[in-house]
Amino acid sequence: MDDFFDTLFARKEFLENLLKLSFNTPSGWVELALCAVLMLLTHWVSKAIIARYIRNDATANPNFLHHLIRRLVWPVLLLICTLVAMFLWRLTTDNPVLWLQLLLMAARWMLIIRIALAALRSAIPKFTATMEYSLSSILWVCFLLWLTGADSFIINLLKSLALPVGSSRISLYTIIMGVITVGIAIIIAMWVSRIIEARILNAKRLDLNLRYVLSKVVKTLLLIIAVLIALPMVGIDLTMLSVFGGALGVGLGFGLQKIASNYVSGFIILADHSVRPGDRLNINGFTGYVTKITARFVVLRNLTGSEALIPNDTFVANTVINESYSSTILSTNLTVQVAYGTNLPQALELFTQAAAKQERVCKDPAPGSYVTGFADSGINLYLSYWVNDPERGFMGLNSAILLDVWHSFTEAGIEFPYPQQEVRILNDQQDPIAWETDANPLKPSDALNQTDHATKPSSTTQS
Repeated sequence: MDDFFDTLFARKEFLENLLKLSFNTPSGWVELALCAVLMLLTHWVSKAIIARYIRNDATANPNFLHHLIRRLVWPVLLLICTLVAMFLWRLTTDNPVLWLQLLLMAARWMLIIRIALAALRSAIPKFTATMEYSLSSILWVCFLLWLTGADSFIINLLKSLALPVGSSRISLYTIIMGVITVGIAIIIAMWVSRIIEARILNAKRLDLNLRYVLSKVVKTLLLIIAVLIALPMVGIDLTMLSVFGGALGVGLGFGLQKIASNYVSGFIILADHSVRPGDRLNINGFTGYVTKITARFVVLRNLTGSEALIPNDTFVANTVINESYSSTILSTNLTVQVAYGTNLPQALELFTQAAAKQERVCKDPAPGSYVTGFADSGINLYLSYWVNDPERGFMGLNSAILLDVWHSFTEAGIEFPYPQQEVRILNDQQDPIAWETDANPLKPSDALNQTDHATKPSSTTQS
């Protein structure tokens, strides 16, 4: 029994002669058929279990535990059934085990791959199914290399290729393992940071901006710690990084200065509460609501669905109009024109009532109407009112107010004026010779300067 478990996952050299021996014996074909039956049977049973006991989460980012359980049902069943089949095979026959052990190793490797990819998908929100399948294929290639023993040759080749770094030399194998180890450490750090970030953002007792600051600080610290822990694990001395320290400093001072400025500005605007999620901002003529604050930019979304990515340093170095800094309500206005001779106090009262009837209009401060001027065709009336929820837009609200104004003014007999224009013709065009007669000794130029309109034909037109 001890030998059975000791050699359970021991690597064998599945070379051509061993496979040929298996194909030349009846027991080898029976074992291969048994492996195929186990794969098909466990796959069918896993599908039935998932369909009956595990609900289908069709969201873009399903729950980590739910997604992990769905992915592990088949490899766990395959691992258990193969292990039982191997045990029974060795008890009932004296034939060597080849295909069952290969299937057992593949089931274990499938289990490891699916756990790793599920954790990676949870840590990286934009980890798509295509990326998951591609990485899974790479890992299966690594499994085949390990199984056949070709990995030893590749590892020795990579170790023989070394790059000089300062006074030391780093092999290509060390660099690749460092990248893999650092990547794994970063994934673990991102996964842990997402859990901590979710708890921080759900802490309602803390200010919203403080929650964003804490979540970003925790994420940054975890990533730095992960890199500092991962590099020594693969034999990379951290003092060797001092070679790149000067170059990195120069790069930050010149090429990455803007990125560093945006990153620092992101913490500043979160710490001083100048910009918060949900605020209505006006920047360079673009008005929108803050939907997301990242380390580099702030996302503004307007009522038409367009989104603007504003760099963080814009909020520190430039003037930004925050229309909801101290209050979420917003003032807006409407104008109408009434005819001369209108009862202005009545028109103003009806104009104010039309706005006060709307549920979205604030009661305090109450809407107010004013006379703003005497125009060519009528008298201008101005309505000012405050809105409780400006994020819903103003087109529907303004339409409802103007429609109510139309009905109330029509019932009260208040007239909306049409544009009017008066045109006067000072004289008719006549024969120039007639101006030289004795009856009219004046020159045409002198006649045009006459101001006696009673002797000139005139007409008035209205439109």
